[in-house]
Amino acid sequence: MSTKANQGGTVTRRCSCRNPETGKNWGSSCPKLSNRRHGTWSIRHELANRPDGTRREFRRSGFASSTEATTELGKVRALLALPDADDPEGLLAVCDMLEACAASKDVLPDYDGTRERLQAGQPLNARTLVAEWLDEWLGGKKGLRVGGYKRYEVDIRVHLKPHLGELRLDKLAVKHLNRMFDAINERNIEIQEQNAQRRAALAELDEIPWKGLENRARRKALKAAIAAMPPFRRVTSVNTQHHIRDTLRAALNVAIGQRILPSGYNAAEHVELLPGTKPKALLWADERIAEWKRTSVRPSPVMVWTPEQLGTFLDHILGHRLEAMWRLLAFRGVRRGEGCAPRWTDFSAKNRSLTIATQLVQDGWEVHEGLPKTNSGVRVVALDTETVESIEARRLIQEAEKTPWGTAWQDTGRIFTEEDGSLLHPGKISDLFDRLVAEAGLPPIRLHDLRHGAATLMLAADVDIKVVSETLGHSDTRITRDIYQSVLDDLAREAAEAVVKLVPRAPQAIRSVIAQRAARTDTPIGSAPGCACACSCGASQGAALTA
Repeated sequence: MSTKANQGGTVTRRCSCRNPETGKNWGSSCPKLSNRRHGTWSIRHELANRPDGTRREFRRSGFASSTEATTELGKVRALLALPDADDPEGLLAVCDMLEACAASKDVLPDYDGTRERLQAGQPLNARTLVAEWLDEWLGGKKGLRVGGYKRYEVDIRVHLKPHLGELRLDKLAVKHLNRMFDAINERNIEIQEQNAQRRAALAELDEIPWKGLENRARRKALKAAIAAMPPFRRVTSVNTQHHIRDTLRAALNVAIGQRILPSGYNAAEHVELLPGTKPKALLWADERIAEWKRTSVRPSPVMVWTPEQLGTFLDHILGHRLEAMWRLLAFRGVRRGEGCAPRWTDFSAKNRSLTIATQLVQDGWEVHEGLPKTNSGVRVVALDTETVESIEARRLIQEAEKTPWGTAWQDTGRIFTEEDGSLLHPGKISDLFDRLVAEAGLPPIRLHDLRHGAATLMLAADVDIKVVSETLGHSDTRITRDIYQSVLDDLAREAAEAVVKLVPRAPQAIRSVIAQRAARTDTPIGSAPGCACACSCGASQGAALTA
């Protein structure tokens, strides 16, 4: 055995050679020890005593050379030198970390990261997994709205935990995230193929006649095959993948802020994804309606009615028990949950205003009351006279509805309720809206698209963009511009057409004849005898027509 002292610890070489005569280990008298490559090197360093007073040390062996062993011992000494001389708790924490590291045969921790965690008072030997940290991070979110919490929870449960949960938090790298998103995209392809197979099978089933023994047998076999297929599922879109990355990035930023992770590196910030796309809001112009009727495909997921179409809808729901709510959605652009939730205490007929201070949030099929979507969502909305009158009429309707229910009436204090006074269910309101749209014979829009329509009306009426943004509850006018830019483009084209129509012109037939005459005579249009303008000079126009 060969040993040499080193400042704060020792480096030792030993071999497993045995004396063939005695069968015992040669130890330091091995004749091969003169060869520096013979045997393996190990290190030993005394650690601070445990809290119970027992001694302990850091041992590690298996080094091929004294240089490797000395380098490792230097790392141990550097880590032990991190705590100040007057910091016995820090020294004890470092020794606990080294003892655990020796027992598990893990690689020694990074010096800079250990120093940051020591200065921040964080555990040094914590082997935190990504799943553990995500749970801790989500549990520590304060004041998070139900909708926001649900989005984070789904990202973590469905995607982040299954793909990254078993990794150590401090070992998380970009390559792990790339593998996760590659797996998600591969899964998307699989889902699309399975959806196509199920859709084809259902189409084939519809084509098989019901009558006939053979047909019934075919239908039975095909139904069994369809039942064994996976159900229709949604793919994880590019926009959702961006949200998954944002969720992880937010969680890792908190870990960095608490010095659980080394500062300056967030793996989620360095993952490249395809750019996300937001659907554009488009007007239901005549051409788009014709194409939708031909193909049954909407031009965009977000469609907006023209003022004439909205007028048709409002005429159709005139006298409906929730007429005032439909007006709020259509003219003031309140969100679905905000439209279901206003209380009588939020309404002021004198000031012609409604305070948006709460909303009903659908979680699964359960309904919870919560704050509006954003801080800027808490706002006071001005009302027109007709909407104020409609809400006052709603008060009379509600009083009349109480009588048949008697003591079973639920006094929720809401303006819009079910007939027994209970809270409206946002999901049921969406279904009711779809039925009303179909009854009115209008092109389909989502209930949320009434909000887009309200913004379109305000912009068309030259309402200042800041007022529109505040009415909708947007935190910034840039959000309003970004969402409704395509609608503004449509409005701009309509304005261009309106400007042209203000200028009087000759009828198309007359202009065509004048152009032909000018081509024959090489006379510039407008310089020939006779009036070629759109005035009331009938004789000149007649001469032009008979030329």
